[in-house]
Amino acid sequence: MRVSTLLAGAAVALSMIHGPATAADYTFKFGHAASSRHAFQTGVEMFAKAVAEKTGGRVEIEVIGDRQLGDDKQLLEGVQLGTIDGALVSSPTFPLAAGAVAVDALQLPFVVTSYDQLAAVLAGPVGQKILDSLSEKGMKGLSYYEAGLRHFLSRAKPVKSLADFQGLKTRIVPIPLHKATWEAVGTNPVGMPYGEVYSGLETGVIDAVEINLSSIESENLYQNAREVTLTGHYFWPGILIMNQARFDGLPDDIKQALVEAGHETIAEHYAFVHDDEARVAAELKSKGVTINQLDNLDEMRARTAPVVEQWSAKDPLIGEFIATVRKGS
Repeated sequence: MRVSTLLAGAAVALSMIHGPATAADYTFKFGHAASSRHAFQTGVEMFAKAVAEKTGGRVEIEVIGDRQLGDDKQLLEGVQLGTIDGALVSSPTFPLAAGAVAVDALQLPFVVTSYDQLAAVLAGPVGQKILDSLSEKGMKGLSYYEAGLRHFLSRAKPVKSLADFQGLKTRIVPIPLHKATWEAVGTNPVGMPYGEVYSGLETGVIDAVEINLSSIESENLYQNAREVTLTGHYFWPGILIMNQARFDGLPDDIKQALVEAGHETIAEHYAFVHDDEARVAAELKSKGVTINQLDNLDEMRARTAPVVEQWSAKDPLIGEFIATVRKGS
């Protein structure tokens, strides 16, 4: 008897014991622009697992990272158009590509002070209001997952004081909030797509980038820049979105499962990223990265405070977000 015949017989026997494999009723592809080794991957995987459990396997979500479905802007636009089922998109992309100004609340410099604090606010009423505000843009907001506190990575020299920031060509996402923040600090902000940061540091097109430790590791940026300064100026939430029309067309129990899975995994993922930050820092040190402290962090906070006050008036949800954070502090 041939091996293939034996295997076929075994498969039939197993199916009689365990029953035939059943395909999911709904299969969705959710993309993100980070590396598949990044915390964003973990966040969407947590969501996918929770959805599968809540629906008894009726919904299967395939997580696709490494910019395979596009960068943040392409992902957001694809979800709006319905050519992409869902995506985890970095928060600054929403004001940049969709005019969703309220999302700027998530990256006001030095407003939020801890992972626990931000997770609680995002899982609360004001976090839900920001998600709901995306519906008018053709997107169903489902959850928030975190990439980590943002710090400062420079390629030529360590940054240890505010004077060291002066004039450095620093990559930012080209939104007005980031431009105003980094001009207040004294850098020369340079708008650049995320996928070009590695080559920008390698060629010297940029001197530095404000970024989280997880991205320095997962994108191998430490190969071209080895001086990190721990500033912790703001967090980097990604917003998990789905095409609104596609969501609306689902059965009510499936919609409820998606919403609940998103809400219930926020705190879990924020705790994961918080705990993982020490591991990432140790890994970077082992690769030759120097991690520095900023001598005058209070002065950096003072310089950026007017930016927070200016942005607080740009959308009612921004003002509500700030008030909620400060009330809970």
